[in-house]
Amino acid sequence: MDRLTEMEAFIRVVDLGGFTDAARKMGVSKSAVSKHVSALEARLGARLLNRTTRRVSPTEIGLAYYDRASRVVADAVEADAMASSMQSAPRGELRVSAPLSFGVRHMGPAIGAFLNEYPEVSARLSLDDRFVELVAEGFDLAIRIGALPDSSLKAKKLTETRMMLIAAPAYLQRMGRPESIEALAEHDLLHYSNLASGNVWRLRGPSGDERPVRAVGRLTVNNGDALLRATCDGLGVALSPAFICAGALREGQVVEVLPEAAPEPLGVWAVYPSGRFPQPKLRAFIDFLTERFKGAGPDW
Repeated sequence: MDRLTEMEAFIRVVDLGGFTDAARKMGVSKSAVSKHVSALEARLGARLLNRTTRRVSPTEIGLAYYDRASRVVADAVEADAMASSMQSAPRGELRVSAPLSFGVRHMGPAIGAFLNEYPEVSARLSLDDRFVELVAEGFDLAIRIGALPDSSLKAKKLTETRMMLIAAPAYLQRMGRPESIEALAEHDLLHYSNLASGNVWRLRGPSGDERPVRAVGRLTVNNGDALLRATCDGLGVALSPAFICAGALREGQVVEVLPEAAPEPLGVWAVYPSGRFPQPKLRAFIDFLTERFKGAGPDW
């Protein structure tokens, strides 16, 4: 007899407390379940079940065997599911959440290229700087930037982006260029309200130590592009990721100040629900993003 079938029959009998319900669950006769369990006991040379006219219960050996056998059967079922999933073509709707500025610059083009490659997939891209609840709101994947909170979600690091202190040349002509972290206290610090650290910038001192600086200025905003616009307009000093401010730096609208004090680069992550084998559309999209962002450096 098939060893896995014997294990499954035994597990069903223990789970359901009898041969009749186990047979119904497996779609076979009660005598077939009994034969599977008897064959298993004979092969092992051990009694796994106590049988009475009223109930069936596992022996001490049976309980120990049940724990291991349950894992073996579960792994076999998941292996079958994985093999089937890997052969399936990606199809269906993919729901993706991303921060607005990153989404416009990178996720929009990425999804367009992905859909051209996988014609049976459609996509719904939601751009929002808040942290969405993936499972509750029905998203397949979200892009997160920065340190990830502890959660049951899985995460794949796609790349990094460098954080930069920036200001407009006109602002620096008017207020002077800060030459130290301490000098930032004399400046208007423009605040991005969705920072995980609140309104505190965690800068690096000369010896590499962390220096917290409270961002106090005339403007607080929850979008990176709006923050960049205000910086270009000379309202103060901002802490901005390179993927937002790189163009303005190239064009001379802003310049970097205190580059040695900038925080460590932020990770750019794809996070998704923790099912062991993602659907083909999700697995294909994660692989696509991994390849697409592989060459991106922290200064992009």
